Amino acid sequence: MEQTEFLEKNIFTDLKNLNDESEKDTVQIFSESEFETVLERVEHFGIGVYKIESWHNGETSEVAAHDDFKKKATDPKWYKKAFLTFKSRQPGLSYSATYKVSNKLLAKQNTLDDEELS
Repeated sequence: MEQTEFLEKNIFTDLKNLNDESEKDTVQIFSESEFETVLERVEHFGIGVYKIESWHNGETSEVAAHDDFKKKATDPKWYKKAFLTFKSRQPGLSYSATYKVSNKLLAKQNTLDDEELS
């Protein structure tokens, strides 16, 4: 299983991708409330978040990265704080992020998938 597949299956499931531009189909953009769900799921799995972008009318509004907060990408403190800051500055924005699913987690998921098939 690759990172994109893992994210689709475990993180983005039942959520609506607001990105309808075909050239940016690798970027998943979510409403404020659904992005909150994404961050909860990301934290649950221990997935790294390198960067969060807020979107307004199809344009990038603000960007925050884990380096800005001097935190590891897997530290939920930084992305929760960044999201809260964006939300309080301007409610109703859309959000996307850059993620990193560890090889260990991908291997574990592959093992679980293999066991389900047996």
